[in-house]
Formats: sequence, C-alpha cells, structure tokens
Amino acid sequence: MGKKSTKENKNIYQEVRESRNLTREHAGDLMGFVSADRIEKIESERSPARPDEVLAMSECYNFPELCNYYCTHECSIGKKYQKEVRPKELSQIVLETLAFFDKFDNLKNRFVEITVDGRITDDELKDFREIQNNLERLSSAVDSLKFWMEKATRKMED
Repeated sequence: MGKKSTKENKNIYQEVRESRNLTREHAGDLMGFVSADRIEKIESERSPARPDEVLAMSECYNFPELCNYYCTHECSIGKKYQKEVRPKELSQIVLETLAFFDKFDNLKNRFVEITVDGRITDDELKDFREIQNNLERLSSAVDSLKFWMEKATRKMED
C-alpha cells in the first residue's frame, strides 16, 4: 500500500485519484500504460499531463470532467474555445434546462426577428447577446448531463 500524501496544494489529478481511494501504484496498474512514477510527476506538476494520460485517468477514476478540466486549463486551443463544465447534481441540471425551456419561445421569436435579414444591427446586439448567453447556459447544462450520465452508466456497469 502506498503512502498517503500530506501535500497541501494538490492539483485536480491528485485530488480526484485520492477521492477514489486509489494509490498511484493501483491507479497505474488499472491504467496499464501510465506508471505510478508518471502519475507522481503529473501530480507534483514536474511534468505536464498528455491528453492520452488525462483520458486514461478520467476513465480510471470515473471522472469525465477531468478531460474538460485539461482542455479548459492546460490546452491552448481548449482555453480559447472550450467552457469549463463543473460537476452538478442531476436535479440542478434538470432545473437549469427547464428554466431555459421556459424562456425558449420568446428567445426563439426574437432570434428569428434579429437574424432574418442576415445582419445584426446595433439596437439588436443586446438581445442577441442575451440569446447567446442563454444558449451557452443550455449547452453547459447539456455537457453536465453528459458527464452525469457517463458516471451513472459506469457505476451501473461495475
């Protein structure tokens, strides 16, 4: 059995592994190609994680949000184009989605009004941004639901 870390400022990779009660050795055995030494280098931030390693960790730890974290914090493309998705309970995801649907008809009609001519005028810009923000919130709720489902499915398979 490996030693328990006493490091105060643990990175997300270490926090998630430890939350699953896995030692580096056991996690390395489960992943196969990521050794305990490599995990230690990633967790101590002496070496950056590679995408294939993050994918393996996310699957081993049943924490799909780890991939989103990597993309939004460590990948230069993801930092620019991806939004971070935080873990949420199913009830919160459902309520956020329903709140969007309550606004949907008004948003849809205004969206058509704004875009029907193929351009956005200065007086339409504020409403267009509000529509865009609502769509981003819906997208985030959908991403959260995907993560929640992936975790739930893996638990059922175990």
